[in-house]
Amino acid sequence: MTQTTEEFADRMFRSALGTAEILSVYLGDRLGWYRALADGGPANPHELVERAGGVERYAREWLQQQASCGILTASADGRFTLPPGAAEVLTDAGSLNYLAPLASSFAAAAIQLPALVSAYRDGGGVGWSTFGTEMREAQADINRPWFEHALPAALAGVGPLDEALRRPGARIVDVGCGAGWSSIALARAYPDARVDGFDVDKPSVAMATANAREAGLRDRVAFHLVDASAGLPGTGDYDAAFAFECVHDLPRPVEVLAAMRGAVRPGAPVVVMDEAVGEAFLAPGDDIERLMYGFSTLVCLPDSMSHPGSVATGTVMRPDVLRGYAQQAGFADLEVLPIDDFAFFRFYHLTH
Repeated sequence: MTQTTEEFADRMFRSALGTAEILSVYLGDRLGWYRALADGGPANPHELVERAGGVERYAREWLQQQASCGILTASADGRFTLPPGAAEVLTDAGSLNYLAPLASSFAAAAIQLPALVSAYRDGGGVGWSTFGTEMREAQADINRPWFEHALPAALAGVGPLDEALRRPGARIVDVGCGAGWSSIALARAYPDARVDGFDVDKPSVAMATANAREAGLRDRVAFHLVDASAGLPGTGDYDAAFAFECVHDLPRPVEVLAAMRGAVRPGAPVVVMDEAVGEAFLAPGDDIERLMYGFSTLVCLPDSMSHPGSVATGTVMRPDVLRGYAQQAGFADLEVLPIDDFAFFRFYHLTH
């Protein structure tokens, strides 16, 4: 439905409010002020900086702003409280409702806006490493609770897949492993399995190795700096292969999927988890489409296009697009696995 001038002006105004709010959430998260309020209870500006550091004048402005937009509550004694619901979303890194990393993602993207304008105007892209540590950590942090708390039950509910993963001495490939939380979750869920994670980003491989060491799983989980589009070590040695939320980013997805197919035993499961976008483009889109197009325009498409010869998929990879890549890689087809309500994601089994 077409909006009037006044309606669209109101929309832009409310979008500005949301932008200011998400960036203020970034400040509170990075400064540790939400954590200080969650752990220590209500605080005035002086008490907040005593607990978490910072400058009192800035703390006063931030606390008042947070209360003004309804994130914090203010009391007559000058103290501010972080309500339990907001505390879980903003500070509980183990909760499936943890969304503070969204603020870090968009803040890291915003820093690169001049580079994005240049890429949009002249071609090329903005590579993943350019977005920096905050983007890398935000990506890992927002997916971690789902891998740790929801992935084991999700896989256990798919009989043939669970059976393959429970095979004694099973070997599992995790392509595009990032900070390693998916690999670690697989190893915890299947204690007889060994997991090899592969990624092209050196700092991510270092993060993943440190995370596996802290989890006490270095004997069964290993991470490797490998460009899977050039092939994976071993031929037909693995019992299953996964690609969690990375295929849409790959400049050469067909080559990576072909490498995954070649790495597993004949008929072994190859599973892709990617964004649960619609079957076809529809305007206006739902909230998931809007969010994914936001990530695509600001992060995923520019990252992919930073590589010469990229197919430039973007975040909004629809099922038929993935099916085309899979068939070019030698798979017969794909099927959607019966895993529902898993964050923003859909699971595909590539059949061969």
